[in-house]
Order: sequence, then C-alpha cells, then structure tokens
Amino acid sequence: MNVKTEISDWHSRTVRAWLLALLRFTTTLDADDKLAVFAAAAEIDRLGARHSGPCGFRFFHRTSVEVCAAVENPRQAGSIAVLRRHLERIKDERIKRAFVAVLELEEATTKPKIRSIKARSRDDLWKGLRC
Repeated sequence: MNVKTEISDWHSRTVRAWLLALLRFTTTLDADDKLAVFAAAAEIDRLGARHSGPCGFRFFHRTSVEVCAAVENPRQAGSIAVLRRHLERIKDERIKRAFVAVLELEEATTKPKIRSIKARSRDDLWKGLRC
C-alpha cells in the first residue's frame, strides 16, 4: 500500500467519524457529543493545515459550528439552508438518510418540514432493542 492510499484511507475514515459524530450530536443534543464533533473537526483541519500554509485550514471547524447551531436552533433564519448544504456534501447515502430521518427533513420537497428537535420525546429511544 502506498503513502497516498494510506492518507486517503485515513482521511476517509476521519471524515466518516466526523459525520457520525455530527449525527450523534444531532440525535442527542448532548454537550459531550458536540465536543466530540469539534475534536474530530480539529483533527481533520490539522491535517489540512499542513498543506494550506500559515493561515490554517478551518473548513471542518467552521462547518461544525454552522451545523451544530442549525441543529440546536432549527427555526432560526438560515438553519434549513445550512442543513441542506450539509446534506448535499455527504457522499455516503446511509449517513445522508440518517440525517434526513433524525432532522425529519423531506428530501423531495423544496419547502422542508422540520420540527424542533428539543420538542420531541426521547422516552421510546431504546424501544424495541434487546437488553
């Protein structure tokens, strides 16, 4: 295996971990999960900074801030656009569908339906799972 392939594989796994951390935060709205999102973003940005020069690469941090804010305040102006933009960037269809389901977005319509995440009950979160 050559170095380029190893870096590409590492980058793909790290981006996937970041997306899954974002999905977890979107589901739980837990502060620890939000910190995990920013930790994953920092790791990816650190690798990008090696190639982008002294200004640094902060795409994943900036995107994490935007997406987390949109998830926490879905009715705020621009939140739907941020969430849609985030969904468009996701290449993994399973992760994309999971985000759509958790956010209760309707993919096919131009006017998305989104309910407040905080308003939903989490009482049946583990319903149907074997103990």
